[in-house]
Amino acid sequence: MNFNNVSFERSFGTSAQLEPSTMPEVAFSGRSNVGKSSLLNKLFNRKGLAKVSQTPGKTATINFFDGDGVRFVDLPGYGYAKVSKSEKERWSELIEGYFNQDRDFALVVALVDIRHEASDLDENMIRFLREADLPFVVALTKADKLSRQQQNKQKAALKRQLELGQDAPMVVTSSAKGDGIDELRRIIKEAVS
Repeated sequence: MNFNNVSFERSFGTSAQLEPSTMPEVAFSGRSNVGKSSLLNKLFNRKGLAKVSQTPGKTATINFFDGDGVRFVDLPGYGYAKVSKSEKERWSELIEGYFNQDRDFALVVALVDIRHEASDLDENMIRFLREADLPFVVALTKADKLSRQQQNKQKAALKRQLELGQDAPMVVTSSAKGDGIDELRRIIKEAVS
């Protein structure tokens, strides 16, 4: 699989618009300011493929990217306070509507900011993925903001908080420095093969 060969496909504003799943899908979920777009761009070696904004909560649609027989799915960020209640409800419907469909879920990459405790929404997402028996990996973002020692301490604390066993995959990543990107690519390749 060539991660450099990924292209934007389509965006959808409601789950009813989603087209049927025709190939394995790797979905990316996380809080609005977790660095999802930056991680996607680093993963695909492209600067502007996923739109990065200084304003959290910019991804208000489900964005599909096509890559060598795999579909990458950028879900709207959750938990951003500065949008209207109706917009939050629409995002929630989009995310839930996506997961409630009969789709070829190869992997969900659940992004969590390594600098903080996981939020209630992060905990809910991990619990949902476990209960739905969906394959997932936790990607801890923004690792470049911490020392290696702090990263290890936070990784262990988050593993406990999210009640992940020792075998649950968790990757420490940095979109700025590229840390963990190769490991994440390897996990994705295994999931879709």
